[in-house]
Amino acid sequence: MKIKNRQSPIVATNDMRRRRMARSIAERRDGPEQPMMTAHTIEETRADTRTRILDTADRLFRHYGYSKTTMADIARELEMSPANVYRFFSSKSELVQAICDRMLTDRDRRNAAILAEPGTATERLKRLLVQNHHMTVEALIVETKVHEIVLVAMEEQWSIIQAHISRFTDTIEALVHEGIAAGEFKADDPRKAARCVHQSYVSMIHPQVVASCMQNAERVPPEDLADFILRAIKA
Repeated sequence: MKIKNRQSPIVATNDMRRRRMARSIAERRDGPEQPMMTAHTIEETRADTRTRILDTADRLFRHYGYSKTTMADIARELEMSPANVYRFFSSKSELVQAICDRMLTDRDRRNAAILAEPGTATERLKRLLVQNHHMTVEALIVETKVHEIVLVAMEEQWSIIQAHISRFTDTIEALVHEGIAAGEFKADDPRKAARCVHQSYVSMIHPQVVASCMQNAERVPPEDLADFILRAIKA
């Protein structure tokens, strides 16, 4: 009778140990096996890194100021190399432009919320104007370092600023249209009326003008100026 060769339990155990040890050495050398990165995953990772850089830069700018914060400071806070930060933003100016874009997008969102609220066109237009004044004051007083960022944005005349102004005027125009339809406003050209409303109220929302007039005892309350403008388009 032919007897089959069988591996002894000791030899089998040693083989298992050797295989486990080989895997352990490979993991220490190469790291644990990683899931395959798809194009979607890579894009998500880049977006997450970009957001982390923006969040960190925003926090440092608000704490130390724009001029006193360098790209190296931002990289150090993130525990990454400055070169990696520059992979996402070619300059500090580009970085602060992205931060301003986020700030203005948030303001656009809050303006759109007023447009969707209940109430007459008159009530909502006044609310829109006064709220934008308060948002500007909040940025200048509560977040004093933000003023420096805003000044940079205004001096550079970035397209994002002009795009925001256009969207703000669009929101005013939508309310003027509603007011005309409801018999609240009289205006032959709603777009022209919207521009007039915006430019008449600009002293209450332009950061540099608001900052220079904060201590002026003759300053008109934002609500009073809004009422004055509204009476003009009701005539």
